[in-house]
Amino acid sequence: MAEFKRRKRSSSGAASSSASAAHGERLEVDREKRVVAVTGAHGFIGSQVVRRLEGDRRYAKILAIDIRKPTLPLDKTAFFKIDLTLPAADGDLAAVLREERADTLVHCAFLGKPTHNATFAHELEDIGTMHVLNATAEVRLPRLVMLSTTMVYGPHPLNPNFLSEQHELKGHRESRFVSDKVAAERQVRRFRVEHPQTAATVLRLAPTVGPTIDNWVTHFLHRPVAPTLMGYDPLMQCLHESDAIDAFKLAVDAEHDVSGEFNIVGDGVLPYSTVLAMLGKVPLPLPSFLAKPLSRLLWATQVFDSPPSFLDFLRYMCVADGSKARQVLGFSPRYDIKRTLADFLGMLGTGIDGTGDLAGATGRMR
Repeated sequence: MAEFKRRKRSSSGAASSSASAAHGERLEVDREKRVVAVTGAHGFIGSQVVRRLEGDRRYAKILAIDIRKPTLPLDKTAFFKIDLTLPAADGDLAAVLREERADTLVHCAFLGKPTHNATFAHELEDIGTMHVLNATAEVRLPRLVMLSTTMVYGPHPLNPNFLSEQHELKGHRESRFVSDKVAAERQVRRFRVEHPQTAATVLRLAPTVGPTIDNWVTHFLHRPVAPTLMGYDPLMQCLHESDAIDAFKLAVDAEHDVSGEFNIVGDGVLPYSTVLAMLGKVPLPLPSFLAKPLSRLLWATQVFDSPPSFLDFLRYMCVADGSKARQVLGFSPRYDIKRTLADFLGMLGTGIDGTGDLAGATGRMR
């Protein structure tokens, strides 16, 4: 296993603030022999993390963990078929981590879209995370980075304008898609206390949009007609797909202990009505008393691929504050909300590498 140690703090460092103490310990690692495992390696986030690590010579080997092999060229990546929903998954994963001498595990095995199969979703995200944490503890892995979402804060009428990492994870009691992710995060919090030898980082991504990602947000925004709730026009926030991968790379690369939760968000917010206008969507105003039962019917008959619980995100704000990620991780998004939407529309033509005519496209959207 690559040497990945915490440097002991000096006596003067012990007197620093708790925030500095949490993120001030230096992690020492042989940077020419890094071995990183990625669960959910067939999904968009996981496969793009693998792709980014493949292009960095500091990483000697990448371990792609999933039930399907990533559909991208693999040079220094080895694929291991492990189903995290199976009872023996933690032992199988621990064996791979130990044998390959991994120093970091990036856990991305989460659904990007809601499913009608609630049992499978629970087994993958909640039970699957338990298997990942068991394997991490068994091999005493130095670093864990886990995917999450800002949706875990939940849409609520008393939400402040910007939710920091200190705010309660209220989730959504009617949404399995959100609740399983809240449960996974709570497991990581307990794990962090019980296994302080592992630097456990959680990245809460804002709703992620771009020209290539396929998730519930892009499905919703691809529809020509979009529902709106009469009397409500909440502020919306998003994250470009390329910025999301940048954040994961920063967390994996970090030389210091970056344990904790981080909101990963793009710059700027816009009212929902403005987002729809920029995307050329036709708003369909609905009274709240009609919207919920109609959405429930469309979801049950699988005509609509967004569950009725998601309507609450069109009613109340759920906007996260990204200042902690800027200060601790050094994360700075390259795309603001207008440029993200422009790229989603295909006006930039950047793709996942994040290059393109940003200024020109933004000007055309004004």
